[in-house]
Amino acid sequence: MEWHITDAQSLSSIDKEIGGFLASMHSPENASKNDDTHFSPAEYEIIRRVIYATGDFEYKSIIEFSDRALQASAAALASRSTVVVDNPKVQVGIAQTVQNTFANPVYCAVEAQTRPQQGKTRAAWGMETLVKRYPEGIFVVGQAATALISLMELIEAEKIRPVLIIATPPQFINIDGIKKSLKEFSIPNITIKSRKGGATVAAAILDGLIDLAWEAYG
Repeated sequence: MEWHITDAQSLSSIDKEIGGFLASMHSPENASKNDDTHFSPAEYEIIRRVIYATGDFEYKSIIEFSDRALQASAAALASRSTVVVDNPKVQVGIAQTVQNTFANPVYCAVEAQTRPQQGKTRAAWGMETLVKRYPEGIFVVGQAATALISLMELIEAEKIRPVLIIATPPQFINIDGIKKSLKEFSIPNITIKSRKGGATVAAAILDGLIDLAWEAYG
């Protein structure tokens, strides 16, 4: 991502606010409280990107990274793995970064050329179609819970093996059950443990992952 001076100033403000929060959390009087604010430098870079994109500091506590999620994403992006997204907003949000780095192929589920299917949303059928074409791709579901459900059905049927899943749909779905399934199948993933989320969040996460991978491999 190309940063303007105003972007740098905003990120600096985020760093200061989170730094103050962490200092208060780690003070002696709060030492016995549950603390979910430990993150690696790479995880922090993703978190601050999301906060910058949304203006919501709660994301420092609700973004969850599975084991190997960052390592898997960097390796996959550097090897030009195909990226499949559910929503055009995600595709637009990462277009410039992709173009300026690894130039991964990016396809959008709702824009996939498919036959209409009764009982499935356009996003779900488009995701199913693209997943079958690129079974070992990176899959990003920012908005459509139905697309995530279709994706999980294919994983559980052992028909596909994604290298990474980013799932941030702001829906009332069984995200805990989905995360359990992803863990059982050893699929690296990044999710939100909240009703929050959306395409903007997914794009910010993926944008950050691409920059991190470019620093490591570019």
